[in-house]
Amino acid sequence: MKNIWSLGVVGLVFALQGCQSTNYTTMFYENTEPKLVSDQFTFTEGPATDKSGNVYFTDQPNDKIYVWDWKTDKISLFMDKTGRANGTYFDENDNLITCSDNQGEIWKISKDKSIKVLSKGFEGKRLNGPNDLWLDDEGGIYFTDPLYKRDYWENFKVEIPEKNLYYRNKNGEISKLETFVQPNGIIGSTKSKKLYVSDIDAGKTYVYDILGEGKLSEKKLFCEMGSDGMTLDQEGNLYLTGDGITVFNPKGEKIHHIKITEDWTGNVTFGGEKNNILFITASKSVYTLPTKTSALK
Repeated sequence: MKNIWSLGVVGLVFALQGCQSTNYTTMFYENTEPKLVSDQFTFTEGPATDKSGNVYFTDQPNDKIYVWDWKTDKISLFMDKTGRANGTYFDENDNLITCSDNQGEIWKISKDKSIKVLSKGFEGKRLNGPNDLWLDDEGGIYFTDPLYKRDYWENFKVEIPEKNLYYRNKNGEISKLETFVQPNGIIGSTKSKKLYVSDIDAGKTYVYDILGEGKLSEKKLFCEMGSDGMTLDQEGNLYLTGDGITVFNPKGEKIHHIKITEDWTGNVTFGGEKNNILFITASKSVYTLPTKTSALK
């Protein structure tokens, strides 16, 4: 009887741990709402956190990149003339890698604002407009290339009719991985070896196992929701954007929704000294929300 009882206790502990992983009260503070930091923008996107915990984000229609300083809770201009940067991500050397879609390029921008164009196209053809990206530990870049025709594009002609997910390896070689209806948000984890990609117009988000450098398993449906941007927390919960922020546990089950009083929430990341503050880009505004969790490392 003692052994049976012990097994029962162990089973109960695991069950409770499983429930806890889907309980949003372990992740968010009660009665804490997103705080408006600034509403001076036209359309904010692409938040990325540097090694100090400061968050850089884009205001694409105005061709600018701003930075939020977590110490002062202030916003300042980092750079203008960004190639119409959209999605961004920091590399291991704290360079900002940007989807600069004015010419369908991917840029590397150092902290001193020097620019290097990493990619100009695929197989000699102009990309439609790189939208969002994630960097792996191999020095490679996974990026989505949907098609959102911009008013500022001059003499644009579609050279690649498909909307694809690509991988650029550390040597600059690009390979096409998958075609979607309209790929958009993307995030990955080197810890869990997972890559999440949103097919926003199809209203779905998919997950892949990362099998090696630029090598993915067959895609699996993660949830019936598309997303403009996304991030992961330390428990492996996935945060999707659009109508505010919707949080899914690693099983693809919806566990929480964060309401944002804007027409559209474009993207989200974790920032701050301990990477435990959600930084939210929502059209003309940016918000912060302290949490009990933190970014997935």
